[in-house]
Amino acid sequence: MKILIADDHALFRDGLAMRLEQIIPDAAISQASGYSQVIRNLRENPAFDLLVVDVEMQDMPWLEALKQIRNIAPTTKTIVISASEDSRTIRTILATGVRGYIPKRSEIKVFNNAVKLVIDGGTYVPPNLLDNNPINNLSGRNAGVKMLTNRQFQVLDLIAQGKSNKQIAYDMGVSESTVKLHINALLRSLHVNNRTQAVVTAQKIGLI
Repeated sequence: MKILIADDHALFRDGLAMRLEQIIPDAAISQASGYSQVIRNLRENPAFDLLVVDVEMQDMPWLEALKQIRNIAPTTKTIVISASEDSRTIRTILATGVRGYIPKRSEIKVFNNAVKLVIDGGTYVPPNLLDNNPINNLSGRNAGVKMLTNRQFQVLDLIAQGKSNKQIAYDMGVSESTVKLHINALLRSLHVNNRTQAVVTAQKIGLI
């Protein structure tokens, strides 16, 4: 497995490398000191399996950088590490296709499990940061919208990419019936009747 880790502090990068070597002993780990170097590395070699990146690096705005990373290496699984636990920031990061969001204050066991989950094809977001929290600054018929779960965010992102239920099931490693359950829950949460309305509503309220 090829892993690229990125942080603008060398000591933090070295610590991440040591931790990842314990989780994945046979991993080939490369390091980058900023988004510019990450993007350059991915353009030269887009075959990295995993990218672990500190979202708050100074050389590029993180939203622009994460979108570029997704476009350059769409099959690379990205984990973001951040000191922020702001729900709106988390939603924006997830909408770029990030597969894991780990707060810096997380315990080592949480980090280990999150990395393993993402490698196995899942999505990790701390449940207390996403589940059952109201979306801020909404009005009208959207006032009752609840924060989506990490699985619902993943389904929403794939729907926005125009993927069918069969394609979504393949990407998520689940059955089509499970995808339908997630979509039904997503539609209820957004108070809409179909996939198109879900995407439009999500864009209006800043989910994607």
